[in-house]
Amino acid sequence: MLAISKPRPTAMAVVALIVLLSGAVGGCNDDGFPPRYPVTGTITYKGKPVESGTITFLSTSPGEGRNAGGTISGGEYSLTSVTPDDGAMAGTYKVTIRATKDTLDTQDEKVRNMYKGAMSTPGVPIPPQVLKNLTTRELVPKKYFDPETSGLTTRVEEKPNTINFDLKD
Repeated sequence: MLAISKPRPTAMAVVALIVLLSGAVGGCNDDGFPPRYPVTGTITYKGKPVESGTITFLSTSPGEGRNAGGTISGGEYSLTSVTPDDGAMAGTYKVTIRATKDTLDTQDEKVRNMYKGAMSTPGVPIPPQVLKNLTTRELVPKKYFDPETSGLTTRVEEKPNTINFDLKD
């Protein structure tokens, strides 16, 4: 059995889409957007670091903030709202966390190589022969996937922010 801790391409695509829909790419000081403040932190579940996944901050106040997202790696994240790792605008946010782990349940070397090839080349879809042997396990409860059920809210201040999340069942 081969365990894969890399975020699924679809999770990475969701974060990229959120960031792209949040606005145009530009510099922090003269891009027409309000200032962004660094946002980093840790994400644990039952006291252990979440291996991989995505985190999204969804603004709850029109005109006050802007959606931001990031990738979780080894239990740590940093946010992007307009340019890579620029943080988030000051404001209040609902937070979602999606963390899954794929396991390839086959000893067929051809299928294993197909999966490795698809995962190592961005934009390459996972072949159907691989998908039927792939099991996805949630690393955190599904309630954290949705802003209406996650119960997670936070405020980004006009300073560097360290915002940690310790998830429970």
